[in-house]
Amino acid sequence: MNLKGTSALVTGASRGLGAALVHALGKAGARVVAVARSRETLQEVVASARAEGAEVHPLVADVGDKQATYAIAGSAAALVGPIDLLIHNASTLGALPLPLLLDTECEDLQRVLEVNVVGPFRLTKAVAGSMAARGQGTVVHITSDAAVNAYPRWGAYGVSKAALEHLGRTWGAELAERGVRFLTVDPGEMDTRMHADAMPEADRAALARPGEVARKLVQLLQQAEAPARVELSSYAPAVSP
Repeated sequence: MNLKGTSALVTGASRGLGAALVHALGKAGARVVAVARSRETLQEVVASARAEGAEVHPLVADVGDKQATYAIAGSAAALVGPIDLLIHNASTLGALPLPLLLDTECEDLQRVLEVNVVGPFRLTKAVAGSMAARGQGTVVHITSDAAVNAYPRWGAYGVSKAALEHLGRTWGAELAERGVRFLTVDPGEMDTRMHADAMPEADRAALARPGEVARKLVQLLQQAEAPARVELSSYAPAVSP
């Protein structure tokens, strides 16, 4: 995938991997729409990327809000043209500290699913039709090893990521022949605020840096072919930086 001139939409773009992806995609020549709920931190990310010469546009919205879906898709297309690359990075852990399932409120589980699964489903519906009509497009779901391994206290988040992965597989089965590919990417453990919220006792020095993970993901996207599910912690790029 040649990213130069590509229209990209990244959710959860105000910090962590999302912010790093805005920078990495911008450096690769993509025209990026960065979506997040926090106006102030999003503006900081955009200003920093623009200072590096990237074309980046901020869009303040909540992907978990049904009413915002078509506004996000429409505004993004108005800013950079039909979306070629959609990265579902926005995510929430739910209640903190992470509770056991027996202690998880139904409303908390519902919110996690709304942001981590239903939101991406809605936004993909709003964007993938245009991709299919043009015969090209890539959708990336950012996942976790909690999608395939059961960890105590990670129930709501793990369930949401497992559902997100299967959602991507199903989309892929339905749209592959229309030229739309779906990738599920597990970035591994990163030094982010989300990780610190979930595991405050973790050794930050042992965690991957979001910038390096973003560079690997961009290199993955630049490959002509890529596996449907990738764990970036063990991924050896086939493309030079």
